[in-house]
Amino acid sequence: MSKTTSNPADERDGNARVIIFDTTLRDGEQSPGASMTLPEKLQVAELLDEMGVDIIEAGFPIASNGDFEAVNEIAKVTKNAVVCGLARAGTKDIDRAGEALKPAKRSRIHTFLSTSPVHMKYKLQMEPEDVYEAVLSSVSHARKYTDNVQWSPEDGTRTEHDFLCRCVEGAIRSGAGTINIPDTVGYTVPEEYFDLITMLKTRVPGADEVVFSVHCHNDLGMAVANSLAGVRAGARQIECTINGLGERAGNAALEEAVMAIKTRSDVLPYWNDIDATMLARVSKLVSNVTSFPIQYNKAIVGKNAFAHEAGIHQDGMLKNTETYEIMTPESVGIKETSLVMGKHSGRHAFKDKLETLGYELGDNAVEDAFRRFKALADQKKHIFDEDIEALVDDELAHADEHIKVVAMTIIAGTGGPQKATMTLDIDGQHVTKEAHGNGPVDALFNAIAAMVPHKARLDLYQVHAVTSGTDAQAEVSVRMSEEGKTVTARGADVDTMVASAKAYVSALNKLLVRRQKTKPEALAAG
Repeated sequence: MSKTTSNPADERDGNARVIIFDTTLRDGEQSPGASMTLPEKLQVAELLDEMGVDIIEAGFPIASNGDFEAVNEIAKVTKNAVVCGLARAGTKDIDRAGEALKPAKRSRIHTFLSTSPVHMKYKLQMEPEDVYEAVLSSVSHARKYTDNVQWSPEDGTRTEHDFLCRCVEGAIRSGAGTINIPDTVGYTVPEEYFDLITMLKTRVPGADEVVFSVHCHNDLGMAVANSLAGVRAGARQIECTINGLGERAGNAALEEAVMAIKTRSDVLPYWNDIDATMLARVSKLVSNVTSFPIQYNKAIVGKNAFAHEAGIHQDGMLKNTETYEIMTPESVGIKETSLVMGKHSGRHAFKDKLETLGYELGDNAVEDAFRRFKALADQKKHIFDEDIEALVDDELAHADEHIKVVAMTIIAGTGGPQKATMTLDIDGQHVTKEAHGNGPVDALFNAIAAMVPHKARLDLYQVHAVTSGTDAQAEVSVRMSEEGKTVTARGADVDTMVASAKAYVSALNKLLVRRQKTKPEALAAG
Protein backbone atom coordinates (compact mmCIF):
# COMPACT_ATOMS: atom_id res chain seq x y z
CA MET A 1 0.00 0.00 0.00
CA SER A 2 1.45 3.38 -0.95
CA LYS A 3 1.30 6.47 1.22
CA THR A 4 -1.48 8.76 0.09
CA THR A 5 -1.22 12.52 0.47
CA SER A 6 -3.90 13.55 -2.01
CA ASN A 7 -7.21 12.13 -3.03
CA PRO A 8 -7.74 11.09 -6.66
CA ALA A 9 -11.46 11.82 -6.22
CA ASP A 10 -10.73 15.54 -6.47
CA GLU A 11 -12.67 18.56 -7.69
CA ARG A 12 -13.64 16.77 -10.90
CA ASP A 13 -16.49 15.16 -8.96
CA GLY A 14 -18.50 17.79 -7.11
CA ASN A 15 -20.81 15.17 -5.66
CA ALA A 16 -17.86 13.69 -3.76
CA ARG A 17 -16.93 16.92 -2.01
CA VAL A 18 -17.21 16.80 1.78
CA ILE A 19 -17.74 20.10 3.62
CA ILE A 20 -15.66 20.46 6.80
CA PHE A 21 -17.61 22.21 9.55
CA ASP A 22 -15.34 22.97 12.51
CA THR A 23 -16.95 23.50 15.91
CA THR A 24 -13.81 23.71 18.06
CA LEU A 25 -14.72 27.25 19.14
CA ARG A 26 -18.27 26.29 20.09
CA ASP A 27 -18.75 22.62 20.97
CA GLY A 28 -15.05 22.18 21.72
CA GLU A 29 -14.96 25.13 24.10
CA GLN A 30 -17.90 23.66 26.03
CA SER A 31 -15.53 20.98 27.28
CA PRO A 32 -15.00 21.65 31.02
CA GLY A 33 -11.90 23.77 31.51
CA ALA A 34 -11.34 24.44 27.80
CA SER A 35 -12.51 28.07 27.71
CA MET A 36 -10.46 30.41 25.52
CA THR A 37 -9.90 34.14 25.64
CA LEU A 38 -10.97 36.33 22.72
CA PRO A 39 -7.40 36.72 21.37
CA GLU A 40 -6.95 32.94 21.57
CA LYS A 41 -10.21 32.32 19.71
CA LEU A 42 -9.20 34.77 17.00
CA GLN A 43 -5.84 33.03 16.66
CA VAL A 44 -7.50 29.62 16.29
CA ALA A 45 -10.11 30.97 13.83
CA GLU A 46 -7.39 32.53 11.70
CA LEU A 47 -5.54 29.22 11.34
CA LEU A 48 -8.76 27.28 10.68
CA ASP A 49 -9.59 29.75 7.92
CA GLU A 50 -6.11 29.50 6.46
CA MET A 51 -6.19 25.68 6.62
CA GLY A 52 -9.30 25.55 4.43
CA VAL A 53 -12.12 24.85 6.87
CA ASP A 54 -15.40 25.53 5.06
CA ILE A 55 -17.50 26.60 8.05
CA ILE A 56 -16.32 27.88 11.43
CA GLU A 57 -18.92 27.59 14.18
CA ALA A 58 -17.58 30.50 16.19
CA GLY A 59 -19.78 30.27 19.27
CA PHE A 60 -23.18 30.47 20.94
CA PRO A 61 -23.91 34.22 20.88
CA ILE A 62 -26.67 34.27 23.49
CA ALA A 63 -24.64 32.21 25.99
CA SER A 64 -22.67 35.25 27.21
CA ASN A 65 -21.44 38.66 26.17
CA GLY A 66 -18.03 37.08 25.66
CA ASP A 67 -19.44 34.53 23.22
CA PHE A 68 -21.31 37.25 21.34
CA GLU A 69 -18.14 39.34 21.09
CA ALA A 70 -16.12 36.35 19.90
CA VAL A 71 -18.57 35.48 17.11
CA ASN A 72 -18.79 39.15 16.12
CA GLU A 73 -15.00 39.62 15.99
CA ILE A 74 -14.41 36.34 14.14
CA ALA A 75 -17.09 37.40 11.64
CA LYS A 76 -15.10 40.58 11.00
CA VAL A 77 -11.72 38.95 10.32
CA THR A 78 -12.56 35.64 8.62
CA LYS A 79 -11.63 35.81 4.94
CA ASN A 80 -12.78 32.58 3.33
CA ALA A 81 -14.86 30.39 5.65
CA VAL A 82 -18.54 30.76 6.41
CA VAL A 83 -18.94 31.98 10.01
CA CYS A 84 -21.69 30.21 11.94
CA GLY A 85 -23.47 31.02 15.18
CA LEU A 86 -25.49 28.53 17.21
CA ALA A 87 -29.01 29.32 18.43
CA ARG A 88 -31.74 27.44 20.23
CA ALA A 89 -35.24 27.50 18.75
CA GLY A 90 -36.29 30.71 20.53
CA THR A 91 -36.45 34.06 18.77
CA LYS A 92 -34.11 35.73 21.29
CA ASP A 93 -31.37 33.20 20.53
CA ILE A 94 -31.79 33.60 16.80
CA ASP A 95 -31.90 37.41 16.97
CA ARG A 96 -28.71 37.43 19.03
CA ALA A 97 -26.97 35.14 16.54
CA GLY A 98 -28.13 37.25 13.61
CA GLU A 99 -26.78 40.39 15.26
CA ALA A 100 -23.41 38.80 16.05
CA LEU A 101 -22.97 37.57 12.48
CA LYS A 102 -23.71 40.90 10.77
CA PRO A 103 -20.07 41.68 9.83
CA ALA A 104 -19.45 38.28 8.21
CA LYS A 105 -18.82 38.04 4.47
CA ARG A 106 -20.77 34.79 4.56
CA SER A 107 -22.83 33.71 7.56
CA ARG A 108 -24.87 30.76 8.75
CA ILE A 109 -27.31 30.38 11.63
CA HIS A 110 -27.40 26.92 13.15
CA THR A 111 -30.59 26.40 15.14
CA PHE A 112 -31.55 23.24 16.97
CA LEU A 113 -34.21 21.60 19.12
CA SER A 114 -34.37 18.24 20.88
CA THR A 115 -36.56 15.61 19.26
CA SER A 116 -35.93 12.39 21.20
CA PRO A 117 -38.63 11.15 23.61
CA VAL A 118 -36.34 11.43 26.65
CA HIS A 119 -35.29 15.00 25.79
CA MET A 120 -38.79 16.18 24.98
CA LYS A 121 -40.22 14.73 28.19
CA TYR A 122 -37.55 15.60 30.74
CA LYS A 123 -35.51 18.43 29.23
CA LEU A 124 -37.99 20.43 27.16
CA GLN A 125 -41.17 19.27 28.88
CA MET A 126 -42.92 19.78 25.55
CA GLU A 127 -45.32 17.70 23.51
CA PRO A 128 -44.14 16.47 20.09
CA GLU A 129 -46.61 18.73 18.27
CA ASP A 130 -45.26 21.79 20.06
CA VAL A 131 -41.72 20.74 19.21
CA TYR A 132 -42.67 20.38 15.55
CA GLU A 133 -44.21 23.85 15.45
CA ALA A 134 -41.12 25.29 17.12
CA VAL A 135 -38.94 23.72 14.42
CA LEU A 136 -40.93 25.45 11.68
CA SER A 137 -41.00 28.83 13.37
CA SER A 138 -37.31 28.81 14.35
CA VAL A 139 -36.05 27.98 10.87
CA SER A 140 -38.39 30.55 9.31
CA HIS A 141 -37.21 33.20 11.76
CA ALA A 142 -33.53 32.41 11.09
CA ARG A 143 -34.16 32.90 7.35
CA LYS A 144 -34.86 36.58 8.08
CA TYR A 145 -31.14 37.01 8.79
CA THR A 146 -29.53 34.69 6.23
CA ASP A 147 -30.46 32.27 3.49
CA ASN A 148 -27.88 29.86 4.92
CA VAL A 149 -29.73 28.12 7.75
CA GLN A 150 -28.82 24.80 9.32
CA TRP A 151 -31.21 22.83 11.52
CA SER A 152 -30.37 20.02 13.95
CA PRO A 153 -32.62 17.61 15.86
CA GLU A 154 -30.69 17.30 19.12
CA ASP A 155 -30.33 13.65 20.18
CA GLY A 156 -31.32 12.71 16.64
CA THR A 157 -30.03 9.14 16.84
CA ARG A 158 -32.40 8.38 19.72
CA THR A 159 -35.41 10.01 18.03
CA GLU A 160 -38.35 7.96 16.71
CA HIS A 161 -37.94 7.70 12.95
CA ASP A 162 -41.42 8.84 11.94
CA PHE A 163 -41.16 11.98 14.08
CA LEU A 164 -37.60 12.64 12.92
CA CYS A 165 -38.69 12.45 9.27
CA ARG A 166 -41.57 14.82 9.94
CA CYS A 167 -39.33 17.39 11.65
CA VAL A 168 -36.66 17.18 8.95
CA GLU A 169 -39.28 17.66 6.24
CA GLY A 170 -40.70 20.65 8.12
CA ALA A 171 -37.25 22.22 8.50
CA ILE A 172 -36.57 21.81 4.78
CA ARG A 173 -39.94 23.35 3.83
CA SER A 174 -39.23 26.26 6.20
CA GLY A 175 -35.96 27.05 4.45
CA ALA A 176 -33.14 25.04 6.02
CA GLY A 177 -30.43 24.27 3.47
CA THR A 178 -28.44 21.95 5.73
CA ILE A 179 -29.88 19.22 7.91
CA ASN A 180 -27.53 18.01 10.62
CA ILE A 181 -28.23 14.71 12.38
CA PRO A 182 -26.42 14.74 15.74
CA ASP A 183 -25.41 11.67 17.67
CA THR A 184 -25.50 13.93 20.72
CA VAL A 185 -24.61 11.32 23.32
CA GLY A 186 -22.33 9.12 21.21
CA TYR A 187 -24.85 6.29 21.27
CA THR A 188 -24.96 4.99 17.71
CA VAL A 189 -22.70 2.59 15.81
CA PRO A 190 -21.55 2.93 12.16
CA GLU A 191 -24.00 0.49 10.58
CA GLU A 192 -26.92 2.01 12.46
CA TYR A 193 -25.91 5.57 11.57
CA PHE A 194 -25.47 4.62 7.91
CA ASP A 195 -29.01 3.23 7.89
CA LEU A 196 -30.38 6.34 9.61
CA ILE A 197 -28.92 8.76 7.03
CA THR A 198 -30.02 6.44 4.22
CA MET A 199 -33.55 6.30 5.63
CA LEU A 200 -33.83 10.09 5.86
CA LYS A 201 -32.53 10.65 2.34
CA THR A 202 -34.97 8.04 1.04
CA ARG A 203 -38.13 8.93 2.99
CA VAL A 204 -38.07 12.72 3.42
CA PRO A 205 -39.50 14.81 0.57
CA GLY A 206 -36.98 17.42 -0.56
CA ALA A 207 -34.02 15.55 0.95
CA ASP A 208 -32.20 15.68 -2.38
CA GLU A 209 -32.27 19.48 -2.29
CA VAL A 210 -30.33 19.92 0.97
CA VAL A 211 -26.97 18.94 2.41
CA PHE A 212 -27.06 16.32 5.16
CA SER A 213 -24.52 16.76 7.92
CA VAL A 214 -23.10 14.47 10.61
CA HIS A 215 -22.23 15.51 14.17
CA CYS A 216 -20.99 12.59 16.24
CA HIS A 217 -19.78 12.45 19.82
CA ASN A 218 -17.16 10.01 20.99
CA ASP A 219 -18.68 8.45 24.13
CA LEU A 220 -18.17 4.95 22.75
CA GLY A 221 -15.04 5.85 20.78
CA MET A 222 -16.76 5.72 17.40
CA ALA A 223 -17.25 9.39 16.49
CA VAL A 224 -15.00 9.36 13.41
CA ALA A 225 -16.19 5.92 12.28
CA ASN A 226 -19.81 7.03 12.59
CA SER A 227 -19.10 10.27 10.74
CA LEU A 228 -17.52 8.42 7.82
CA ALA A 229 -20.43 5.96 7.78
CA GLY A 230 -22.75 8.95 7.43
CA VAL A 231 -20.70 10.25 4.50
CA ARG A 232 -20.87 6.85 2.84
CA ALA A 233 -24.66 7.04 3.21
CA GLY A 234 -24.78 10.37 1.40
CA ALA A 235 -24.07 13.05 4.01
CA ARG A 236 -21.71 15.69 2.65
CA GLN A 237 -20.80 17.70 5.73
CA ILE A 238 -18.77 16.53 8.73
CA GLU A 239 -18.98 18.48 11.99
CA CYS A 240 -15.76 17.99 13.92
CA THR A 241 -13.20 19.60 16.22
CA ILE A 242 -9.43 19.87 16.41
CA ASN A 243 -8.00 17.09 18.61
CA GLY A 244 -11.56 15.76 19.08
CA LEU A 245 -12.14 18.44 21.72
CA GLY A 246 -15.66 18.55 23.15
CA GLU A 247 -18.03 17.71 25.95
CA ARG A 248 -17.54 14.42 27.83
CA ALA A 249 -15.42 12.19 25.56
CA GLY A 250 -15.33 14.81 22.82
CA ASN A 251 -16.34 15.05 19.17
CA ALA A 252 -15.14 13.52 15.93
CA ALA A 253 -11.53 14.67 15.43
CA LEU A 254 -11.09 16.80 12.33
CA GLU A 255 -7.56 15.57 11.68
CA GLU A 256 -8.64 11.92 11.83
CA ALA A 257 -11.62 12.35 9.49
CA VAL A 258 -9.59 14.37 6.98
CA MET A 259 -6.66 11.96 6.88
CA ALA A 260 -8.92 8.89 6.73
CA ILE A 261 -10.45 10.31 3.55
CA LYS A 262 -7.07 11.27 2.09
CA THR A 263 -5.36 8.00 2.98
CA ARG A 264 -8.16 5.53 2.15
CA SER A 265 -9.49 7.01 -1.09
CA ASP A 266 -9.97 3.44 -2.32
CA VAL A 267 -12.91 2.94 0.05
CA LEU A 268 -13.69 6.60 0.80
CA PRO A 269 -13.71 8.25 -2.64
CA TYR A 270 -14.33 11.78 -1.35
CA TRP A 271 -12.35 15.01 -1.07
CA ASN A 272 -12.19 18.25 0.87
CA ASP A 273 -10.28 21.53 0.78
CA ILE A 274 -8.24 21.09 3.97
CA ASP A 275 -4.50 21.77 3.73
CA ALA A 276 -3.46 18.70 5.70
CA THR A 277 0.11 19.96 6.15
CA MET A 278 -1.29 22.45 8.70
CA LEU A 279 -2.94 19.82 10.89
CA ALA A 280 -0.09 19.43 13.39
CA ARG A 281 0.28 23.20 13.73
CA VAL A 282 -3.41 23.81 14.42
CA SER A 283 -3.53 20.82 16.77
CA LYS A 284 -0.69 22.20 18.87
CA LEU A 285 -2.23 25.67 18.99
CA VAL A 286 -5.57 24.34 20.27
CA SER A 287 -3.77 22.18 22.83
CA ASN A 288 -1.77 25.18 24.07
CA VAL A 289 -4.64 27.67 24.39
CA THR A 290 -6.87 25.16 26.18
CA SER A 291 -4.06 23.53 28.22
CA PHE A 292 -5.48 20.17 27.12
CA PRO A 293 -2.47 17.93 26.40
CA ILE A 294 -2.52 15.70 23.33
CA GLN A 295 -2.19 12.05 24.29
CA TYR A 296 1.06 10.57 23.01
CA ASN A 297 -0.70 7.85 20.99
CA LYS A 298 -3.32 10.21 19.52
CA ALA A 299 -3.90 9.37 15.85
CA ILE A 300 -2.36 11.73 13.28
CA VAL A 301 -1.01 14.42 15.63
CA GLY A 302 0.17 12.55 18.76
CA LYS A 303 3.84 12.60 19.73
CA ASN A 304 4.13 8.88 18.96
CA ALA A 305 2.04 8.87 15.79
CA PHE A 306 5.20 8.69 13.67
CA ALA A 307 7.60 7.31 16.30
CA HIS A 308 9.16 3.85 16.18
CA GLU A 309 11.04 2.20 19.03
CA ALA A 310 10.67 -1.56 18.61
CA GLY A 311 13.67 -3.12 16.88
CA ILE A 312 11.57 -5.00 14.32
CA HIS A 313 9.73 -1.80 13.41
CA GLN A 314 12.95 0.18 13.14
CA ASP A 315 14.46 -2.45 10.87
CA GLY A 316 11.41 -2.35 8.63
CA MET A 317 11.41 1.45 8.52
CA LEU A 318 15.08 1.55 7.52
CA LYS A 319 14.36 -0.80 4.64
CA ASN A 320 11.13 0.84 3.51
CA THR A 321 9.08 3.39 5.45
CA GLU A 322 5.84 1.97 4.02
CA THR A 323 6.28 -1.13 6.18
CA TYR A 324 4.94 0.74 9.23
CA GLU A 325 3.69 4.13 8.03
CA ILE A 326 0.55 4.53 5.94
CA MET A 327 1.08 8.29 5.48
CA THR A 328 4.11 10.54 5.64
CA PRO A 329 4.63 12.78 8.67
CA GLU A 330 5.19 15.66 6.27
CA SER A 331 1.66 15.20 4.93
CA VAL A 332 0.24 16.37 8.27
CA GLY A 333 2.92 18.95 9.03
CA ILE A 334 5.22 16.82 11.20
CA LYS A 335 8.94 16.66 10.41
CA GLU A 336 10.30 13.12 10.23
CA THR A 337 13.78 14.02 11.43
CA SER A 338 14.98 16.38 14.17
CA LEU A 339 17.93 18.76 14.01
CA VAL A 340 19.90 18.37 17.25
CA MET A 341 20.28 21.76 18.92
CA GLY A 342 22.74 22.68 21.67
CA LYS A 343 24.63 25.51 23.31
CA HIS A 344 27.00 25.84 20.34
CA SER A 345 24.19 26.47 17.85
CA GLY A 346 24.05 29.92 16.28
CA ARG A 347 21.19 32.30 15.61
CA HIS A 348 20.81 31.25 11.99
CA ALA A 349 20.45 27.56 12.86
CA PHE A 350 18.03 28.45 15.67
CA LYS A 351 15.87 30.60 13.40
CA ASP A 352 15.83 27.85 10.79
CA LYS A 353 14.72 25.40 13.46
CA LEU A 354 11.89 27.71 14.51
CA GLU A 355 10.67 27.94 10.92
CA THR A 356 10.92 24.17 10.58
CA LEU A 357 8.72 23.82 13.66
CA GLY A 358 6.13 26.18 12.14
CA TYR A 359 6.87 29.41 14.04
CA GLU A 360 6.90 32.78 12.30
CA LEU A 361 8.39 35.28 14.75
CA GLY A 362 9.62 38.84 14.37
CA ASP A 363 13.31 39.68 14.86
CA ASN A 364 12.84 40.82 18.46
CA ALA A 365 10.84 37.71 19.34
CA VAL A 366 13.46 35.48 17.71
CA GLU A 367 16.22 37.24 19.64
CA ASP A 368 14.36 36.79 22.93
CA ALA A 369 13.64 33.13 22.17
CA PHE A 370 17.31 32.61 21.25
CA ARG A 371 18.43 34.14 24.57
CA ARG A 372 16.13 31.79 26.49
CA PHE A 373 17.29 28.86 24.34
CA LYS A 374 20.93 29.60 25.22
CA ALA A 375 20.08 29.71 28.91
CA LEU A 376 18.26 26.38 28.58
CA ALA A 377 21.17 24.84 26.65
CA ASP A 378 23.50 25.70 29.55
CA GLN A 379 21.23 23.70 31.85
CA LYS A 380 20.46 20.74 29.58
CA LYS A 381 22.83 18.42 27.76
CA HIS A 382 20.36 17.53 25.01
CA ILE A 383 17.87 19.97 23.46
CA PHE A 384 14.90 18.37 21.70
CA ASP A 385 12.29 19.91 19.41
CA GLU A 386 9.79 19.68 22.26
CA ASP A 387 12.11 21.77 24.47
CA ILE A 388 12.25 24.56 21.88
CA GLU A 389 8.49 24.43 21.34
CA ALA A 390 7.89 24.60 25.08
CA LEU A 391 10.11 27.65 25.66
CA VAL A 392 8.68 29.56 22.67
CA ASP A 393 5.08 28.67 23.51
CA ASP A 394 5.67 29.65 27.14
CA GLU A 395 7.00 33.06 26.13
CA LEU A 396 4.14 33.68 23.69
CA ALA A 397 1.55 32.59 26.27
CA HIS A 398 2.80 35.04 28.91
CA ALA A 399 3.98 37.94 26.71
CA ASP A 400 0.97 40.24 27.23
CA GLU A 401 0.13 39.39 30.83
CA HIS A 402 -0.21 42.15 33.43
CA ILE A 403 1.31 40.00 36.17
CA LYS A 404 4.65 38.27 35.56
CA VAL A 405 7.07 36.18 37.57
CA VAL A 406 10.33 38.02 38.28
CA ALA A 407 12.19 36.03 40.93
CA MET A 408 11.61 33.40 43.58
CA THR A 409 13.38 31.44 46.29
CA ILE A 410 12.07 28.23 47.81
CA ILE A 411 13.22 26.65 51.08
CA ALA A 412 12.07 23.04 51.38
CA GLY A 413 13.13 19.79 52.98
CA THR A 414 12.42 17.41 55.83
CA GLY A 415 13.23 20.05 58.45
CA GLY A 416 10.32 22.28 57.49
CA PRO A 417 8.50 24.53 57.42
CA GLN A 418 8.59 25.20 53.69
CA LYS A 419 8.97 28.85 52.76
CA ALA A 420 8.73 30.82 49.50
CA THR A 421 9.92 34.34 48.74
CA MET A 422 8.34 35.64 45.58
CA THR A 423 8.71 38.76 43.44
CA LEU A 424 6.08 39.64 40.84
CA ASP A 425 5.96 42.36 38.21
CA ILE A 426 2.45 43.81 38.48
CA ASP A 427 1.90 46.29 35.67
CA GLY A 428 5.52 47.43 35.85
CA GLN A 429 5.87 47.50 39.64
CA HIS A 430 7.88 44.87 41.51
CA VAL A 431 6.21 43.46 44.62
CA THR A 432 7.84 40.92 46.95
CA LYS A 433 6.19 38.71 49.56
CA GLU A 434 7.21 35.78 51.74
CA ALA A 435 4.89 32.95 52.78
CA HIS A 436 4.93 29.51 54.38
CA GLY A 437 2.97 26.43 53.33
CA ASN A 438 2.47 22.70 53.55
CA GLY A 439 5.11 21.97 50.95
CA PRO A 440 6.99 24.18 48.47
CA VAL A 441 4.13 24.51 45.97
CA ASP A 442 1.66 25.53 48.69
CA ALA A 443 4.14 28.09 50.06
CA LEU A 444 4.73 29.42 46.54
CA PHE A 445 1.03 29.81 45.78
CA ASN A 446 0.43 31.42 49.20
CA ALA A 447 3.08 34.03 48.41
CA ILE A 448 1.42 34.82 45.09
CA ALA A 449 -2.01 35.06 46.77
CA ALA A 450 -0.56 37.57 49.25
CA MET A 451 0.28 39.88 46.34
CA VAL A 452 -2.75 39.14 44.18
CA PRO A 453 -5.70 38.53 46.54
CA HIS A 454 -8.33 36.17 45.18
CA LYS A 455 -10.84 33.51 46.18
CA ALA A 456 -10.18 31.19 43.26
CA ARG A 457 -10.06 27.44 43.86
CA LEU A 458 -7.25 25.35 42.43
CA ASP A 459 -9.06 22.44 40.73
CA LEU A 460 -6.11 20.87 38.92
CA TYR A 461 -2.35 20.93 39.31
CA GLN A 462 -0.53 18.69 36.85
CA VAL A 463 3.17 18.30 36.07
CA HIS A 464 4.75 16.39 33.23
CA ALA A 465 8.21 16.33 31.67
CA VAL A 466 8.48 17.81 28.18
CA THR A 467 11.23 15.32 27.29
CA SER A 468 13.01 12.42 28.95
CA GLY A 469 15.89 12.71 31.41
CA THR A 470 16.43 14.18 34.85
CA ASP A 471 17.19 17.58 33.30
CA ALA A 472 13.93 17.68 31.33
CA GLN A 473 11.84 20.82 31.27
CA ALA A 474 8.75 20.63 33.42
CA GLU A 475 5.43 21.68 31.94
CA VAL A 476 2.83 22.53 34.58
CA SER A 477 -0.90 22.84 33.84
CA VAL A 478 -3.35 24.34 36.32
CA ARG A 479 -7.10 24.75 36.31
CA MET A 480 -8.71 27.36 38.58
CA SER A 481 -12.31 28.37 39.18
CA GLU A 482 -13.91 31.41 40.74
CA GLU A 483 -17.61 32.23 40.97
CA GLY A 484 -18.51 29.76 38.25
CA LYS A 485 -15.70 30.85 35.92
CA THR A 486 -13.03 28.29 35.02
CA VAL A 487 -9.66 28.92 33.37
CA THR A 488 -6.68 26.77 32.47
CA ALA A 489 -3.09 27.85 32.01
CA ARG A 490 0.38 26.36 31.63
CA GLY A 491 4.00 27.19 32.35
CA ALA A 492 7.30 25.58 31.36
CA ASP A 493 10.78 25.70 32.87
CA VAL A 494 13.59 23.36 33.85
CA ASP A 495 12.71 24.25 37.46
CA THR A 496 9.36 22.71 38.36
CA MET A 497 8.67 25.43 40.93
CA VAL A 498 9.29 28.20 38.39
CA ALA A 499 7.00 26.43 35.91
CA SER A 500 4.37 26.14 38.67
CA ALA A 501 4.58 29.85 39.43
CA LYS A 502 4.26 30.76 35.74
CA ALA A 503 1.20 28.55 35.29
CA TYR A 504 -0.49 29.83 38.47
CA VAL A 505 0.17 33.49 37.60
CA SER A 506 -1.04 32.95 34.04
CA ALA A 507 -4.31 31.48 35.36
CA LEU A 508 -4.74 34.47 37.67
CA ASN A 509 -4.23 36.82 34.72
CA LYS A 510 -7.04 35.06 32.89
CA LEU A 511 -9.32 35.21 35.93
CA LEU A 512 -8.65 38.92 36.35
CA VAL A 513 -9.76 39.50 32.77
CA ARG A 514 -12.87 37.41 33.43
CA ARG A 515 -13.80 39.61 36.42
CA GLN A 516 -15.66 41.89 34.03
CA LYS A 517 -12.32 43.28 32.87
CA THR A 518 -11.29 44.52 36.33
CA LYS A 519 -7.84 46.08 36.19
CA PRO A 520 -5.19 43.89 37.84
CA GLU A 521 -3.62 46.84 39.66
CA ALA A 522 -6.86 47.36 41.58
CA LEU A 523 -6.35 43.90 43.09
CA ALA A 524 -2.66 44.17 43.81
CA ALA A 525 -2.66 46.44 46.83
CA GLY A 526 -1.10 43.70 48.96
